[in-house]
Amino acid sequence: MTVDAHHHLWDLSVRDQDWIAEGSPLRRDFTVDDLTPQARAAGVDRTVLVQTVTVAEETPEFLALAAANDLIAGVVGWTDLTRMDVADELARLRELPGGRYLKGIRHQVQGEPDPRWLLRADVHRGLTALAAAGLVHDLVVLPHQLPACVEAAASLPGLTFVLDHLGKPPIAAGALEPWASHVRALAALPNTVCKLSGMVTEVDPASWTVDDLRPYADTVLEAFGPARLMFGSDWPVCTPTASYGEVLDIARRLTDPGAHGEIFETTAVRVYDL
Repeated sequence: MTVDAHHHLWDLSVRDQDWIAEGSPLRRDFTVDDLTPQARAAGVDRTVLVQTVTVAEETPEFLALAAANDLIAGVVGWTDLTRMDVADELARLRELPGGRYLKGIRHQVQGEPDPRWLLRADVHRGLTALAAAGLVHDLVVLPHQLPACVEAAASLPGLTFVLDHLGKPPIAAGALEPWASHVRALAALPNTVCKLSGMVTEVDPASWTVDDLRPYADTVLEAFGPARLMFGSDWPVCTPTASYGEVLDIARRLTDPGAHGEIFETTAVRVYDL
């Protein structure tokens, strides 16, 4: 069994993805019908579909998609964590068609100008509601926002925080610090998990090699250990640099075969209750 714990889907006829630049190869539809043959060919049995835009309608659509497709085993959606009735909204989402597939909530913290956004009182209230609902919180952040992630995770030991894309280290620049120190501080907290995902989107596309990724993969492997590390393809965002199968192969090459059972299956199954 292989689980892809992080991918996206979108249909531009339903909703624009305004973060995609004009002329980008990503500016087209990427549907579950596009993903399924690639995932099956790579030996992937189950996936986790992750939000792309901060639009309330997207999460119910993803839940219905999960209910209709046996490949998608879980959804990390979006809702406004600062709304006063966030607990009621989480309950409402779970009552929708496919609501049982809701496993977590993600907010585009990387786009927030306040590096301590996660520590705001209204956000803390929303994160507390996630913990009470038994959901996880996916963190999509930039390296300078990692210290706030550490404080947030320390203040909410009952909530699992999943770091997407290793916290977006500066791979193209070849720099490890201060990213590595921040990641180790986050990993020191037992309620944190990391996704081995998104690395190929941070490289120099003209000259990168797998060896450029190794120091970053090694850092999170050492910090979190295989039991708190899970593979994610970040498809289709990865595709301008590497295909679905190539991303999976790279992740396997960067990790010890003895740890593959955890990284490519059991961590995701446990954390997302798949």
